[in-house]
Amino acid sequence: MRVELLTVGDELLLGDTVNGNAAWLGRRLADHGVEVTRSVVVGDDLDEIVEAVTEALDRADAVITTGGLGPTSDDLTRDALAKAAGVAVVRHPDLERRLRERAAAAGRELRPTALRMADVPEGAGLLANSAGSAPGLRVELPGGTVYALPGVPSEMRTIMEEVVLPELAGARGPAPTARRILRTAGLWESELAEALAPVEALDGVALAYLPAPAEVRIRVAAAPDRLDDVERRVRALLGPGAVYGVDDETLDRVVHRLLAERSATVAAAESLTGGLIGAELSRMPGASETFVGGMVTYSTALKEKALGVPADLLARHGAVHPDVAAAMASGVRERLGATYGVAVTGVAGPDPQDGRPVGTVYAGVAGPERPPLVIAPRLPVPGDGARAREAIRAMTVVHALELLRRVLLDLPAQPGADPGGGRAREDREV
Repeated sequence: MRVELLTVGDELLLGDTVNGNAAWLGRRLADHGVEVTRSVVVGDDLDEIVEAVTEALDRADAVITTGGLGPTSDDLTRDALAKAAGVAVVRHPDLERRLRERAAAAGRELRPTALRMADVPEGAGLLANSAGSAPGLRVELPGGTVYALPGVPSEMRTIMEEVVLPELAGARGPAPTARRILRTAGLWESELAEALAPVEALDGVALAYLPAPAEVRIRVAAAPDRLDDVERRVRALLGPGAVYGVDDETLDRVVHRLLAERSATVAAAESLTGGLIGAELSRMPGASETFVGGMVTYSTALKEKALGVPADLLARHGAVHPDVAAAMASGVRERLGATYGVAVTGVAGPDPQDGRPVGTVYAGVAGPERPPLVIAPRLPVPGDGARAREAIRAMTVVHALELLRRVLLDLPAQPGADPGGGRAREDREV
């Protein structure tokens, strides 16, 4: 079954709202073996919506729309579907009664404009919305079926999970492929693609590379009975520890799990990231079991005062240096009483610092078993100004957590980083 997505709203075209609905729909449909062939955004214009729906059904078996089912004058999806079907928009008595009951239960007066949510194209099927007021609609057109869903994410997701996905799964029959996400950090997309060329050459196997700052997710698609074998091939080609997680297993969760297995804790010392590592390590419920806390030592003076970084080291090399990262990691570990300390220092921009160019970063991890390990990640600098600054900070967080994971597993430093900033592909202990 081929499905196209159509999201409706001027706010999406103008960039006021990020189109998160389309991203979520794409993932969930793929999980159910439904092929999404195109995703389109149109504004709040009746004829544009009609044209987009009609054209989509020339190519696909079904269309899923989101948005345009609310009570205001710019909510035009129901009118557009009625026009495409050549029918009138009619008031549905059961929907009107439900709206009045909801308003009364909430102690509110039902405004006349809200009754627009009881208007539906004549003959349309209603998709129950247990999370809100406006129902979803199922409209049969000459080219196929349109599922019209509210734009409110919680309501859209509820109707999809409870009604639409079961219908589509039944219509398409057994899923021809299974999918799995393998997560990597600190490796470049081109490196992964080159290493995995033998897997991509296999019949019936498809790989997709989904990059994010300092991370690449590899989506593996294959027949269900082959998926485990394909995963083993990917892991073998990438080397020990290259895949840090599967599907929804994020890097912070992996780190917490490894720490918990060792009855260990971690503390963070941050400079250029300004608390982002601490935010990531405290994101997961129950993180306090393994994350002690952190110190944001943004100024050079505070690195000496709060973390005990030697004054002569800072005087000789400045704040951006591998030995400073090592001292920060050791200092926060000792001062906060954690098993491990993770630290970062670097230049996020927009200007160089201490003779170091923008993008120079050092991450260090100190633990009980050996001297601190420091790496200098290879960070691409995407343009300049605020965008580059935020990208460098985000990538630094990933590299720091990945270094911590590798230390916990007694693995070498990331292949994509220069340990200590000078001796590539070998661990530098400081």
